[in-house]
Amino acid sequence: MSFFISVEVMQTDVVIIGAGPVGIFSAFQAGMLGMKSCVIDALEVPGGQCSALYPEKPIYDIPAYPEILAQGLVDNLLQQTSKFAPQYLLSRQVTELSQSKNGFVLKTSTGDVINAKAVIIAAGAGAFGPNRPPLKNLESYEGSSVFYLVSRRDNFKGKKIVIAGGGDSAVDWAISLSSIAKVSVVHRRAKFRAAPASVQKMHELADAGVIDLVTSFQLADLVGSDGQLREVVVSDLDGIRKSIQADILLPFFGLAQNLGPIEKFGLELKGHHIKVDYPHFETNIPGVYAVGDVATYEGKLKLILTGFAEVASALHHAYTRVFDGKALHFEYSTSKGEFKKS
Repeated sequence: MSFFISVEVMQTDVVIIGAGPVGIFSAFQAGMLGMKSCVIDALEVPGGQCSALYPEKPIYDIPAYPEILAQGLVDNLLQQTSKFAPQYLLSRQVTELSQSKNGFVLKTSTGDVINAKAVIIAAGAGAFGPNRPPLKNLESYEGSSVFYLVSRRDNFKGKKIVIAGGGDSAVDWAISLSSIAKVSVVHRRAKFRAAPASVQKMHELADAGVIDLVTSFQLADLVGSDGQLREVVVSDLDGIRKSIQADILLPFFGLAQNLGPIEKFGLELKGHHIKVDYPHFETNIPGVYAVGDVATYEGKLKLILTGFAEVASALHHAYTRVFDGKALHFEYSTSKGEFKKS
């Protein structure tokens, strides 16, 4: 499996913008339908947030996997897709998208020119970075005591860890790290936004004294020296403060989302998301589709498995465009026999 970073001029059936799990699966689904594909991403390797931000985060809602690490999911998707040999153009952004007589012309930040008949935008959160808490001298602790992702779980073994946040990342990592470290979870309200089953598991661990839940409090200050934390100070709405001993602070307040050059493609946007029509997930530009977290429509669920289903619908709809009006004869994968490379 090779990932290209050289400048390319190429022709393909489908360009996929974004190499996260949904983007990689788009290349697989394209291959299943006999389409050649090219996957473009700004990061150095495929995997999106799963590889760049939390490769060792456990994921619990992938069918047939009671639990799988984020990087494990990416690795499996790459293996599944490799039989169709998609081309990966990495370390670059798509800077221009224009329509042509035969479809679309895309240009990248490294000078590539790609001609395609359809475009799948699977950009996830777009260009992303962590939302940082407004704490004094935060920067002096970043990289030594304050981290916005867990790249290696074992690095935190035996540590006193404060996790701040109420979403899936905060709850999932609290559960995972509690088996190797002393974990406190700080959240400004008693109700958490994570998957109910995970929240229940965290509360069970708290009831057993494994996790310390500090709810109705928020981060107020950091105490330490030379980049090493000793305490995290929290306060409630009445200004009552208390200190939690800590070696590590993990603030999980989501990502600052930015679509970057995609905002200039002429797509209909809603906030930092691309509006699409259900059930084909086509944008206001015919032949351009958006899937995964970047797409929005009534009833949208931001789940990886939702993105996978959106990909299948979008590419089945794009089939006629890619193959110049040819109707798609639908087949289940079990009836296709041996896979054939496009």
